[in-house]
Amino acid sequence: MADDKQIPVLVAGATGYIGARLIPRLLQAGYKVRALARTPAKLRDRPWAADPNIEIVRGDLLDRDSMLSACRGCQAAFYLVHSMNPTSSDFARTDRVAAGNMAAAAEAAGLARIIYLSGLGEEDGTLSEHLRSRAEVARLLRAGKVPVTVLRAAMIIGSGSASFEILRYLVERLPVMITPRWVGTPCQPIAIENVLYYLVGCLACDETAGRVLDIGQPEVVSYRQLMRTFAEEAGLAKRLIIPVPVLTPRLSSYWIHLVTPVPAVLARPLAEGLRNSVVCQDHSIRELIPQQLLDCRQAIRRALEETRSHQIESSWRDAGAISPAAWSNPGDPAWAGGTHFDDSRRLRLDAPVEEAWKAVVRIGGKTGWYHADWLWWIRGLLDQLVGGIGLRRGRRCPVDLSPGDAVDFWRVAEVEKPRRLLLVAEMKVPGEALLEFRIDGDDGGALITQSARFRPRGLLGILYWYAIAPAHNYVFNGMLRGIARSAGGRVTQGPERISSTDG
Repeated sequence: MADDKQIPVLVAGATGYIGARLIPRLLQAGYKVRALARTPAKLRDRPWAADPNIEIVRGDLLDRDSMLSACRGCQAAFYLVHSMNPTSSDFARTDRVAAGNMAAAAEAAGLARIIYLSGLGEEDGTLSEHLRSRAEVARLLRAGKVPVTVLRAAMIIGSGSASFEILRYLVERLPVMITPRWVGTPCQPIAIENVLYYLVGCLACDETAGRVLDIGQPEVVSYRQLMRTFAEEAGLAKRLIIPVPVLTPRLSSYWIHLVTPVPAVLARPLAEGLRNSVVCQDHSIRELIPQQLLDCRQAIRRALEETRSHQIESSWRDAGAISPAAWSNPGDPAWAGGTHFDDSRRLRLDAPVEEAWKAVVRIGGKTGWYHADWLWWIRGLLDQLVGGIGLRRGRRCPVDLSPGDAVDFWRVAEVEKPRRLLLVAEMKVPGEALLEFRIDGDDGGALITQSARFRPRGLLGILYWYAIAPAHNYVFNGMLRGIARSAGGRVTQGPERISSTDG
């Protein structure tokens, strides 16, 4: 298979944390790549999207026919999918269905290999649901006729990974940590760049076909050691870590949810998995695909460097489909026949469109919302208290946005640089909410139109809109003025309200 680089390789999970980093490395190695995504728009702004050897296709792992279509004509497939996300109520069941579809489609399409990234952990009665599900997926894939390479990894240390973000926020924000007993559990982490090297290497190494291989750095550490190493590399004072027996995985997940951007629904399976010893039992891959393995300190240092320089290729925040926004334009027929609310305002400033766009596209994250950040903070806190994601999710890059990116409790639905940005709300609301910015320009400068649109769900949604509407003048007018200040322009008109629609 090493000589068949002109036959495409399928990457299932192309928008995920691993997939989005693997694709450019496959391209660099000379492979043609077919990237599978439920929402192809999330990939079209990637630096490698214009490469002549990349093909981006739409597909759904829960639809066997679309999987068969994606697999046809490919030589192999990387299976980098798991359903552990805030929108999945039963991720184990979803993973079973998806794995079955992948195995069947690969066999029908005549693939030579499936390469699957799984989790370490010995299967016994104590294995967490998350790790049990990863092991079950491996069994389902291997039950088919297509040879499967299973790489088993523990914690992956890299900028933007959920596990690393939990570690980073806990250590940065808490000089004294009351932790569960799992801080003493042995684990064998691995740096993200070492994981990617192994994945690419498996394609050229036929000896890995049909095998289950453990990957990890040589050093076995505890989570307590990881926390202390992180503090040292981040230049923080020594952290006091106090393990106690009363913190269950459920309580730990709620604590993680409050202190870090990771929502409880995602934190809980991760926290449960931390109680299991995850140590490599087989080191044969080091001879099959030799490379320089980073130790924990080196991996943490590189992840911190990428985070500080805003060079994060992918993030756990990127996961999740973009909600349909077909009703984003009040002129669309989709508005007809239903209650909706629209609050639009505009402001003109004597600055170029490009400068106005730079200010708009920096919104959220560390920049904030340009006005009344304390109100946004309260809204985020309320969202967290009812199980939502809150504001702490932030954003991957502080100066640019692409479809699918997270912006606090919003998701980027559409970007038309430098004219339009559409955000879809992912906070807990009784309905569907959009926030849109449009920028038009002429000799008089830039005209920014900001629109908040809401489609309520039942009476509660209608009451919700009327409860928050009185704050719009203060919040949205101030936001527009703040954008103007950031763009370096003088306000020549507005802010003024241009529409108020309900039906």
